[in-house]
Amino acid sequence: MNNTIFDDVFRTMIEKMPYLAVPLINEVFHTSYSENVPIVQLRNEHQQENGEIITDSCLKIAGKLYHIECQSVDDTTMAIRMIEYDFSIAIENAQKQGRKYRMDFPKSCVLYLRSGKNTPDFLEIEMVLSDENIVHYWVPTMKLETYTRNSIFEKNLLMLLPFYIMRYEKDIHEMSENPEMFQSLLNDYEEIRINLERELSGADKTALYMNLNKLIIKIADYICRNEKTVRKGIGEIMGGKVLELESERLERLQKEAEAEAKAIGEARGIAIGEAIGEERLSTLLNRLIMDGRSAEIQSVVTNAETRKRLYKEYGILPE
Repeated sequence: MNNTIFDDVFRTMIEKMPYLAVPLINEVFHTSYSENVPIVQLRNEHQQENGEIITDSCLKIAGKLYHIECQSVDDTTMAIRMIEYDFSIAIENAQKQGRKYRMDFPKSCVLYLRSGKNTPDFLEIEMVLSDENIVHYWVPTMKLETYTRNSIFEKNLLMLLPFYIMRYEKDIHEMSENPEMFQSLLNDYEEIRINLERELSGADKTALYMNLNKLIIKIADYICRNEKTVRKGIGEIMGGKVLELESERLERLQKEAEAEAKAIGEARGIAIGEAIGEERLSTLLNRLIMDGRSAEIQSVVTNAETRKRLYKEYGILPE
């Protein structure tokens, strides 16, 4: 199985949307960081004599190190891997105090996307030091299957949403042949879409909404790759056509629209240019996206009559 897709999606969120990790850290370590707490992303590549090891995430929040690994299967060697990762992080951030060094191990956890009855709540290693002192190294685990749709939104664990389809993984084929089960899945994703729109309403969160949706679709397409009906159903519910735009494409369309407005203004006079000005056009584009009408965006960009009609429909009137 191609596990890199799960790693890629998780690392994308950590690198591009690190604030999504804050509620997860609060959940695992019982902290209470606010969503706008300053976050420092530390290097994830660590060189060792036997080669390079790459961790999924290493963040510094309020002076403390946090390390999160996303694991798609229950690997029994994970405890050894985690202590290797954590030791590398601790060495890299060691502080020299005179002739002595202080190494602070990060607070670490493993997010299991798939788990079973034998998946432990803690990974543990008993280390016997050279002086025969025993140190217990343990790492808490987080299991996707224990979080429902409601608990994800109650705890603001939006980082789990792209992987939510994996709760249904074993039943995907049956769903494609059972209308009731299939409709139950679609109802679940309809609630996810509604809740996500509510949580991320506002122009400043439009890009996050679109990018999260893209990742949700990416994982769902992979898990449902052999079940076209299920894959298509989730894509339509989550607004696949809108998601294909992404924040970068939306920005490009807005720039094109602004250039079009400027050209029309020069060709037909200031009055027309003002009528399709940047602020009104940006407002209209955002409204269309939130209403799932992305198919009309191209026409809005190129057709003055379409713009005029939609301005009227949405009550976006000139000053």
